[in-house]
Amino acid sequence: MLSLIYRRGCSVAAAGLLCLIPASAPAQRESPRSEIERIVEAADGRVGVAVTVLETGDTLSVDGNGRFPMQSVYKFPLALAVLDRVDNGELSLDRKIHIKREDLHEGTWSPIREKYPQGDIDLTLGELLAFTVSQSDNNGCDILFRLVGGPETVGRFIRDLGINDIAIASTEKEMHGDWNLQYANWSTPAAMNRLLGVFHGAGILSESRRESPWHIMMKTGTGPGRIRGLLPEGTVVAHKTGSSGKGENGITAATNDVGIVVLPGGNHLVVSVFVSDSGADTKTCEGVIAKIAKAAWDGFSAR
Repeated sequence: MLSLIYRRGCSVAAAGLLCLIPASAPAQRESPRSEIERIVEAADGRVGVAVTVLETGDTLSVDGNGRFPMQSVYKFPLALAVLDRVDNGELSLDRKIHIKREDLHEGTWSPIREKYPQGDIDLTLGELLAFTVSQSDNNGCDILFRLVGGPETVGRFIRDLGINDIAIASTEKEMHGDWNLQYANWSTPAAMNRLLGVFHGAGILSESRRESPWHIMMKTGTGPGRIRGLLPEGTVVAHKTGSSGKGENGITAATNDVGIVVLPGGNHLVVSVFVSDSGADTKTCEGVIAKIAKAAWDGFSAR
């Protein structure tokens, strides 16, 4: 059946007939859920997805309650635990932290070590947080763990918020010594979305203190091809990545990205994507995350 459209500028006969132009019915867009379910097939592994619009409560998930290794995503809850102590007056962002040469372990990702290879430097707690979250510095992460009492302390802090499906059990140094230990630091996509939502909704930090991780995560330099990869230029994205690299078996345990995206109307889209135990290459895994974020963006922006 033809769709009939009147277009301004068509000639009108004396009898008053309109110019009728046949047009094809517009193609129906694939739903975000079915699109995401199709996208995950390229990962050649396990994929967990949770998407939430904070202001409306709209949600979408694929294996949202599955357990996935976080890798450096766990630096986000670590930063919250540190900043909670700043809020409580136990720590100050201006506090100087002395970093010795032996704190800067080799064989791990560390922009601090690259910049200060001899160590013996003082960084403020604020600077150390920026290195750890924005640049995902593994040595900085372990120094922060030591400052607040270890992974167990951070895990307990998260559980005290009422979020039970995030486990933090080992340091970066320990994970680098045993490939399988990374699986002890796990989260479900749904739980990470809840933590991001509680953070954004003033459920953890004071308003002034929330600005710190928000701006640090907006400056995240790792994983540019993940959540923000296919979004329109200028989109505000505050996110934290996690990556394991390939193991000896050629399998990548973790290619992750979690964060908050500001939609065109001002609503906040929370996205957590974990790609685990994948046989695909890094570009493919990152492309899966980017396409999922874009499908969510398109679907929820339209609403």
